Amino acid sequence: MRSILVHADTDSACEDRLQVALDLARRFQGHATLLIATPLQQFVSFDPFGGTYFAAEALAAAQADDIALESRLADRLAGEDVPWDILMADGDTIVALAGAATFADLAVVSLPPAKEDWRGGPPAMLAGDLAVTAAAPVLALPRGAKRLDPDTPAMVAWNGSVQAARALRAAIPLLAGRPVVLVTVGGDDGDFPATDALRYLSRHDIHAELKTVERGGDTVEERLEKEALAMGAGLIVMGAFGRSRLRETIFGGVTQYLLTSGRVPLLLAH
Repeated sequence: MRSILVHADTDSACEDRLQVALDLARRFQGHATLLIATPLQQFVSFDPFGGTYFAAEALAAAQADDIALESRLADRLAGEDVPWDILMADGDTIVALAGAATFADLAVVSLPPAKEDWRGGPPAMLAGDLAVTAAAPVLALPRGAKRLDPDTPAMVAWNGSVQAARALRAAIPLLAGRPVVLVTVGGDDGDFPATDALRYLSRHDIHAELKTVERGGDTVEERLEKEALAMGAGLIVMGAFGRSRLRETIFGGVTQYLLTSGRVPLLLAH
């Protein structure tokens, strides 16, 4: 993971994202790129008669704030021992991040606050939407997570889907040298058996354990979260939105639940 993209904004979790990205860049001798995006659509409004209004003054103020943020981040990074650069984009945050992730090995974002007001910040489902649209895997950090501990166990939520397989492949650098447990709920192997995933990992010198658990009275997502917390997992690797994004938004699902639960770092790929 030599090229690490970081979502940069004025949110309180930005420093946490930056610290994790810098740690990873040191570990993999990589480069950190910070992206500041100004969503232009928030400065456009429509009246009931079809008129369009552009808040030019508000946009100018937002762009000035972004320039000030860029300056603060440059000062913050000046003393670091990691190569870095800062990009600016005018447009939708997710679209801008997805574009910048075209030549990134990892995109680092934050999970939404569990019970806080999210108005005025980035989209609450930014991590999930980015995982669906970006070419790079997405590392989504819980609020307050200042590092990704490489010595803690990693749990792979395995359901035998293409999405899970892609996430597993993308996670190889983060799985090396740590305990890894593949967890299936109810023995759901989907199209690709867990034994194939174990064989693949072994070829990368990652000798994972397979654990099959029953749902009991829990949903699949609740059971996975309980397993992750019980083993002290420092990372959950999972495919993002094996079912459609709209279906999970309406009816719920594993991705939707873990993105909004926000208790363990997630490595997502679609």
